Amino acid sequence: MTDQQQSARCPALFLAAPSSGAGKTTITAALARNFRQQGKVVRVFKTGPDYLDPQILAQASGQPVEQLDMWMAGEAYCQQKLYEAALEADLILVEGVMGMFDGEPSSADLAARFNIPMAIVMDVKGMAQTAAAVALGLANFRDDISVAGLIANSCGTERHAQLIRDALPPELPLLATLPRDPDVALPERHLGLVQADEVRDELEIRFNRGAEWIAGNAITELPSEVEFVSAEVEAVEPLLSGKRIGVAKDAAFSFIYDANLRMLTEMGAEYQFFSPLTDSELPEVDALWLPGGYPELHAAQLGSNQPMLKAIQAFHQQGKPVLAECGGFLYCLQTLTDLEEQQYPMAGLLAGHGAMRGKRGCQGMQTAQLPEGDVRAHAHHRSRCFDTDEPIGHGKRQRDPAPGEPIFRDGSVTASYLHLFFPSNPAAIAAIFSGQFEISGE
Repeated sequence: MTDQQQSARCPALFLAAPSSGAGKTTITAALARNFRQQGKVVRVFKTGPDYLDPQILAQASGQPVEQLDMWMAGEAYCQQKLYEAALEADLILVEGVMGMFDGEPSSADLAARFNIPMAIVMDVKGMAQTAAAVALGLANFRDDISVAGLIANSCGTERHAQLIRDALPPELPLLATLPRDPDVALPERHLGLVQADEVRDELEIRFNRGAEWIAGNAITELPSEVEFVSAEVEAVEPLLSGKRIGVAKDAAFSFIYDANLRMLTEMGAEYQFFSPLTDSELPEVDALWLPGGYPELHAAQLGSNQPMLKAIQAFHQQGKPVLAECGGFLYCLQTLTDLEEQQYPMAGLLAGHGAMRGKRGCQGMQTAQLPEGDVRAHAHHRSRCFDTDEPIGHGKRQRDPAPGEPIFRDGSVTASYLHLFFPSNPAAIAAIFSGQFEISGE
């Protein structure tokens, strides 16, 4: 730690699992609500680029939820966010992604870097002593992580729990045994959990039930304190001073990192939300951001809102900047075919068509190689585009030499399937929103 850095201590726990589907989000939400009911300030973080889990966890905890990804956001960014949380929180919870050691960087990499003890969440249905063996193997796979114990999810009976408990060594205690409970499990849809705003009242019932479900287990006692140290991060320049940016936000467009909105503000911009679903006109703005979401679930309403489509088309014809990501990109095409194979008109800012394709999809971390500079990003979609113009470039996959997602630019529109993380290159983002970019055909 340098003379300029500061430190703060806070109890912290990292919830990881052998694989996806073990119940990490359900248990993290239940734990956050349990401690919140105890009067604690709980700050929750989600590993990776996920949009939906943070919405759920923010409602459960009553506090904002940050995504932590050392590749996408950078190590210093993650370090600073944890430090800032430690200054105000009574407890920090971090939910992992996929399996404990999956990905580069993995959940274990993040926990190791910041010395956060891990709790292993495991669905133990159909096994007993084997659960202890798997947990022990995970705990000893690397010597740079600390594992606080095992959370046995879907544990059938007290006898089931005792078999697991007896098979665990003293240094790997059983922190919780949780029966399968459909009234606690969180609702899902084809790209993951549903959006919190869609089922807010139902979630409240499930969170409170979850707090009762997890009560009485050792996991509801505060974990050990961890020291978090501030990071030396570059000051953000006011590159968007005086700019007004319209941000699409409604049930169709909601994949918005809070970090991106903060970055716009830190660069001097003002942003105003609007709804492509229900509004008939755009706010008075200098640029538009059309983020990802679920336009395929609302394609009929989007396609029938002719006043908004015409407003966006007129905005584009004036040469004002538009950044469109994933669902926003689909909205910029000529048509969108939904999961029922019904085709609807879209804004037509770009040549081409979009169509959903069921369970097949694409996901992964990529760098958007833009003329303005590289921006870290990720892709997660189950649709395809076709009959488009030639892209100006492609994303660069994190671990695969094959070209990533195509990046399109037509006039003042920049569009791709990629979800951009603005703090990874504020100058490039500022250039796009201020119109200081290379325009195709010129």
